[in-house]
Amino acid sequence: MSLIDRYISRSVAVPLLGTLLLAAMLLVLDKMLRLFDFVVNAGGPVSVVWRMLANLLPEYFALGIPIGLLLGILLAFRKLATSSELDALRGIGAGFGRLLRVPYAYAVGLLLLNLFIVGWLQPWTHYGYERLRFDLRSGALGASLKVGEFNTLSRRLTLRIDRSERNGTQLHGIFVQVDDKKGNSVVATAEHGRFLSTDDPDTILFRLERGKLIQDNPKFITPRTLAFQSYDLPIALPRVDSFRARGAEGNSVEEKTLPELSHDAYGGGTSGQANLAARANLQFRMVEVVMMLLLPLLAVSLAVPPKRSSSSLGIFIGIVIVVSYHKINQWAQGAGSQGRLIPEVALWIPFVLFAALIIWMYRTLSSKPGGQPIGALERAFAKLASSIRRLLPQFGRETEAAA
Repeated sequence: MSLIDRYISRSVAVPLLGTLLLAAMLLVLDKMLRLFDFVVNAGGPVSVVWRMLANLLPEYFALGIPIGLLLGILLAFRKLATSSELDALRGIGAGFGRLLRVPYAYAVGLLLLNLFIVGWLQPWTHYGYERLRFDLRSGALGASLKVGEFNTLSRRLTLRIDRSERNGTQLHGIFVQVDDKKGNSVVATAEHGRFLSTDDPDTILFRLERGKLIQDNPKFITPRTLAFQSYDLPIALPRVDSFRARGAEGNSVEEKTLPELSHDAYGGGTSGQANLAARANLQFRMVEVVMMLLLPLLAVSLAVPPKRSSSSLGIFIGIVIVVSYHKINQWAQGAGSQGRLIPEVALWIPFVLFAALIIWMYRTLSSKPGGQPIGALERAFAKLASSIRRLLPQFGRETEAAA
């Protein structure tokens, strides 16, 4: 690797990694608050939030990698352009084709990584995330008891505690009512208590200390009462339904790997609406990944501002283009899965149009003397800013006169 390649590689790596980490952190923080609220309301352990966020990371990286690649290359070449290093490199015979070797090495490596994420890793983590949500709702994760409230853990078990210590292992001020299918009913109050495991995975022992118990049965003439120092109350755990198989229902296409999706789409694995959904999702994943091959050209085209300009308009336009392309693809996927458009046509036409725009911008920069793809936009924004600056003092004077 030459000195030029090493220099460009270092210049691209820092903003690329920084942008990728920043995007992932912002997405995680945005989701974290909602997950904490969801888990607390479901009565589950807080530790499950980190497991849910871990399952969301591949999806966030699949979104962040293209933006990180774009901004990494764009910021690196913008620095070269504004410091006149780009002119010096081109002056010694290093054209844009030569300078794009390292950016394309990054692009190919990140493309393969993103293909693995969206094609194999993300389907499994999406399924894992949905499974955790199901376990929270069903109580399979061991729902925590809400202090000071009556907790209905099943149709035959009601529990209330006044105080909890040591992460729920020591309970105080207990009321419990347990009924069974045969009509037996046990109502007990106790000062202290704790749960103990048994050899039977479907049964736990609730050891109560210093309390009173009332037992009723259809065969009893009157309910029986008992005062105790220690009493072990067996409790049958509520039956938890098993989670569906991966890709069995609902958003099944999101949980299928690329080979499984290809079989459903074109191998006769599905028909009707399911086939349209599989085709649309497969093409959506492919156009999102293939677009990464055009990002180095887009980044370089937007990185070089007009002479004697230090505007950051190219950064803004680059982000708008990538986000707009992603949103258009999402709309096209929905239209294709519903049968309103042919999935392949709906998803590849935007790719062709964006590719034509990017190639035109790059050719304008690289082959036309003094060509600036964003020069017209720079001048338009400069005129708009100048008009706003002229209007603001006038608006201020009119406000003062009115006062």
